[in-house]
Amino acid sequence: MKLDETARLVQRLSVLLFAGVSPTTAWSYLDGYEHLADGLPASLVPIDPGLAAAWRVATGAGAPLAPTLQQFAVGLRALGDAQREAEVALAGPVATARLVLLLPVVGILFGMVLGFNTLGTLFTTVPGLLCLLAGITLLVAARRWNRRLVAAAQPTEAFPGLEFELLAIAVSGGGSLDRARAAVEAALAEFDLPSGSDADGVLALSARAGVPAAALLRAEADEARRDARAAAQKSAAVLGVRLMIPLGVCVLPAFMALGVAPLLIAVITSTVAGF
Repeated sequence: MKLDETARLVQRLSVLLFAGVSPTTAWSYLDGYEHLADGLPASLVPIDPGLAAAWRVATGAGAPLAPTLQQFAVGLRALGDAQREAEVALAGPVATARLVLLLPVVGILFGMVLGFNTLGTLFTTVPGLLCLLAGITLLVAARRWNRRLVAAAQPTEAFPGLEFELLAIAVSGGGSLDRARAAVEAALAEFDLPSGSDADGVLALSARAGVPAAALLRAEADEARRDARAAAQKSAAVLGVRLMIPLGVCVLPAFMALGVAPLLIAVITSTVAGF
């Protein structure tokens, strides 16, 4: 399920819960969803592991689910916006890279339009076969290189700020900090989610200033999502420059090997045969 669809589902659940519907009944109103015996919806984990962790922490800590789900829906929409912006930013460089990979084919066709048997030169002569081998090798290398660059530019953190958000949910239930930490760590481990966020500074600030820890933790989660959004935008912008490297190192030499060299060989061969 896409992030926008998940956010819509979570928002609907929060509205039902705010209206006084119990969590089990609210979930049952959504067609096709069933429940586990412990109250965690059976289909919730494949829909969104982060949401499943939030549900588990909220029910375990006795925190109200309605505001929890409402906050989670906001976070999901922010993450969805960041992913869409990254996809839009990557669309141009990726399309350019794919188009440039067709240059060698254009070179071969151009030679044939001029009346030279560039295909025959590539497949029936020793120099042509060497050019063909070199060109194909360079194109394969360029394609793999481009894929690695695009993959490296994709957002790497699926749920930025999730641990802060879960800890905010846990402390809002009124339990001790140690119990809240244990509940969050257990939920992250249960749903195989990343951990390691340093919340000690936030909790220390909360204690010094007398400010509720949940508000500061949610602010930290928002900051983590903003940082992830900025990082995704920066990676997409840098990708446009990095994709020029395989273009110069692999694609243009492949164009020379497959498009220009066979044409020159065909011209020289026809000229020599004319004498």
